[in-house]
Amino acid sequence: MQGKSTIQIDVELDDKKHPDKIYWSASDNPQGKEPIACKAFLLSVFDEVSADTFRIDLWTSKLQVAEMDRLMFQTFKSMADTYFKATNNHELANVMHNFAIYFGEQTGIVPKEENENLS
Repeated sequence: MQGKSTIQIDVELDDKKHPDKIYWSASDNPQGKEPIACKAFLLSVFDEVSADTFRIDLWTSKLQVAEMDRLMFQTFKSMADTYFKATNNHELANVMHNFAIYFGEQTGIVPKEENENLS
């Protein structure tokens, strides 16, 4: 093994056991090992034995709808990029990217006249 990195997610719960505060840290983060606050995280893990995807999606009550919209927009765009890098399937990656742009327009994150600049 050439190296190892540890990523840690800490979640503080309120009295109803809902996420109140979320922190993440990584052992090889160039900004340091101190926990960094965030309002939400989405984690998908593909199990090599069962071929199932397990998800953990958490967000705090402080996350506003506009912030969730931005998180989802950026996640959709990132998924399209990741899919293309992993598969080199330009056609489906473009479909995913176009959906991200559509989502961004519908939520007001991307003004419709800026659409051409993001393609």
